[in-house]
Amino acid sequence: MELREIAHARAGDKGDTSNISLWVFDPADWGLVRGQVTAEAVKAHFGAQVKGRVTRYELPHLHGLNFVLEGALDGGVNGSLNLDGHGKSWSAILLALEIEVDQ
Repeated sequence: MELREIAHARAGDKGDTSNISLWVFDPADWGLVRGQVTAEAVKAHFGAQVKGRVTRYELPHLHGLNFVLEGALDGGVNGSLNLDGHGKSWSAILLALEIEVDQ
């Protein structure tokens, strides 16, 4: 299933770096998301759009993850002709990530 079925996200920016916070709706899904939505999985999901490193930070008491994507905004809002220089749509892209769920 797509991540959006069990979580929501919000994105922001600082220069050429995008920051995406991911939060599960139900704390029971925290382990599933924590185990599968790794920095490597996020980097692979965004592919060539993220030219730098992806770092993941865990917020276990809040059942959330924060991802810092370096080299993601073509130089940032002041230095890019990118249509989404702030990276606001990146949360929607992350929520399209497919995860495995045991049925």
